[in-house]
Amino acid sequence: METTSHTGARAVDGYLLAPFPWYGLDEAFTGPRWLMQVGAAADGTVEHGSIGHGDEPSVRADAERERERFAVVVTVAASPVRRSGDGTGVLEATSVSSAAWLAGVGLLTFTWPSQMDHTLRDDWLDQQTETAWVLADDLGGEDWTTLTLPVDGVPTPFHYRESEFGWVLAGSTQSGAHLGAYGRGMSAYGLGFSVVKDIAAYDGQ
Repeated sequence: METTSHTGARAVDGYLLAPFPWYGLDEAFTGPRWLMQVGAAADGTVEHGSIGHGDEPSVRADAERERERFAVVVTVAASPVRRSGDGTGVLEATSVSSAAWLAGVGLLTFTWPSQMDHTLRDDWLDQQTETAWVLADDLGGEDWTTLTLPVDGVPTPFHYRESEFGWVLAGSTQSGAHLGAYGRGMSAYGLGFSVVKDIAAYDGQ
């Protein structure tokens, strides 16, 4: 299986610091895999991160972009409401909605209309990001359907929605982590997820 990293030397370092397992597509997917980035709290604790599969998406001309085939899996640590590292506030608990929002915003990163003026792009992204949050906060709403996919071989329900830009799904694992995913050109219906056995193998070194 091909594993590549396009985010620079030792891109895997942040992933190795995570106190939770990472998820990716299962072994049925035999294409390239690549690290994206991790998100950390103010105290440096890794809270979430993404692993890409297939073509590395980019902001290209619309015709080229339509030929891209990729799926990105977002792992979000399960965290209860907790005090911030400096003791001055409370950090919000993570949930399936957290994974849905991260996946929705991730898809937007690569889907803004290429012919759009850059001054309009920021307004468009702000509007679409707000929409992604509203949708993620209403997983029981009519914009979402239920899709059952295997996670480590266990049938698992996911919230699923499609848009003109691609698809987004979100659910929770038996290990307690929340999973989000987004993609384009690859059907979500045939996907399966599993724990990444050796994230260090994704380092390009």
